[in-house]
Formats: sequence, C-alpha cells, structure tokens
Amino acid sequence: MGAYGLQTHIWNNQLKSLLLLAGFPALLAILLFGLVIGYVGIAESFDSYDEAWAVIRRIYLGALPFAVLGALVWFLIALAFHQQMIAASVGAKSLDRRDAPELYNLLENLCISRGIKMPRLSIVESSAMNAFASGVSDKNYAITVTRGLLDRLDSDELEAVLAHELTHIRNQDVRLLIVAVIFVGIFSFIGELIFEGLFRSGVRIGGHTRSRNGDSRGGGLLILIAIAMIAVAYILAIVIRFALSQRREYLADAGAVDLTRRSDAMIRALEKISGRSEIEAPADVRQMMVDNPVRFLGVFATHPPIEKRIEALRAYGA
Repeated sequence: MGAYGLQTHIWNNQLKSLLLLAGFPALLAILLFGLVIGYVGIAESFDSYDEAWAVIRRIYLGALPFAVLGALVWFLIALAFHQQMIAASVGAKSLDRRDAPELYNLLENLCISRGIKMPRLSIVESSAMNAFASGVSDKNYAITVTRGLLDRLDSDELEAVLAHELTHIRNQDVRLLIVAVIFVGIFSFIGELIFEGLFRSGVRIGGHTRSRNGDSRGGGLLILIAIAMIAVAYILAIVIRFALSQRREYLADAGAVDLTRRSDAMIRALEKISGRSEIEAPADVRQMMVDNPVRFLGVFATHPPIEKRIEALRAYGA
C-alpha cells in the first residue's frame, strides 16, 4: 500500500498534536513549580519547611495564571510568525516562476495531479543538498530547497524530493513538527536561561537561608528539588523532539514514489544527498529536512540513515 495520504498515519499525527497540546499545561505547571521552589529556597526567609511550603503554594497559585497567559501569547505569536522565523534562521528567500521555472513547474504539476493547493517556494543559498516543508495550513505551507539541490539533481530527482516534501504536508507531518518545535522552544529557552543563571550566580546547593529569628535554615533541599523539577520539564521537552517517529521519513519516501511512479529517482536523489546535506540551521529546522545527518543515540535520531531508506525504497519498488 502506498504511504501517500495514509489515513492511519494522518490520524496518528493528529493524535500526537492533541497530546502535545494536552501535555503542554502539565509541563508548564512542573516548570513553574520548580521555579517557585527555587525562588523560595534562595530568596525567602522561613522558620520551618511547613512555612516554606505555604509560601510556595501562595506564590505558585498567584503566578500560575500569568504564566499560562504568557505561554499562550508566546505560542500564538510563534504560530503566527513561525514561517518568517524559520526563513530568517536559514536565510531563505521566496521563489516564483520567473526565478526557477523548472522547479516551479515540477511542483505545480505534482500539486495539480493530486488536487493539492500549491505551497510557496523558497531557496537557501547554500551548497548543501537539502530541502524541507514548513507551515501549519494551506494558507502558509512552503517548500524550501537549497541551491546545492537545484544545481546537482536532475529533473526527475528534483521532482522526487518535491514529492517527498508534499507528502509531509499531505500527511500532516509538518503541522505536528511545527507544534512540537514551538513547545520545545518555550521550555528549552526558559530551561537554558534558568541553568545559565544558576551557574553564573554561583548558587551553592549547600547554601543556607536565614530565618526571620536569625537562625540559619538549610535551603539546599528546596534548591535541589527545584533543580530536579526544572530538569525534568526541560528534558521531557527535549525528548519530545526525538520521540516523533522516524517512520514519517519512510512514508514520505514511499509517498514520493506514489506521486512520481519513479522509485529510482528518489533513490538517486538520496544517494546524491547522502554526505552532502549538512546545513547551518537550528536543530529544530534540521529536523524538518530531507536529511538530518546529526545522530543522537540511534533510536532518538530525527531521521533514519539514508542507507536504510534506500533499502526500504528498493524493497518497496520491487
């Protein structure tokens, strides 16, 4: 069965998107709670840990609505301007038919053959060979290719790569990745700021907090709890990036074959891309590309090795 438009895969992506949306408040609550505990452990004075926890609850409940509102505003802004942010991060520029007539015509014909609204085209002036799709709806979907890809692939190979990216759009892989990138970005940014601040300020786990009556109270336990909770939220957010199934790349490769009816073209394209795909871009953007050569403990790699993808295509086309 062809991968293109696989309803099961689309439903799976929709479910993952919903789970991300549902899990976001929980991670935010953990992160905020850790921040409040750390603040009380470092800055507040208390006579007992019971009093400290009372202070923590009061500050936490007061801060929670503002944290949720701030995160929601951040998410909406990132969702509205993610294409501009992505383009700026890689230096992508828009293309029209006059700039690249062959590329434009290839994509237009693919879209017409499947009744798909044509995404916008962009290019990155890099000798690396790569491409990616981005966007969350028909109004802002885009496919970006590098100059190296245009210069080194023949027409059939280029069509196969475009079909691969169209499959990501059709299967809603792109929407899922964008939602995950925004969520991970929020927690990564806050987590990095917190840990950088802790190390720069020289906070010592064995430090003490002065109580109101002048006695020395150990704040180290609260600081340890805070660091642990912040670390959990931060690590869980990072794991989300790697938890998205590598299966999406196999399905997109097979979808390209379904669209073009040329498994050999997709194989040749991957062979040429292999070892030449590394591009200077944020990790979140590299995750969306045809190939991401960065490997992280194998099973957590964002992409399967190209060799395995080629093997799967040969088996699929046999």
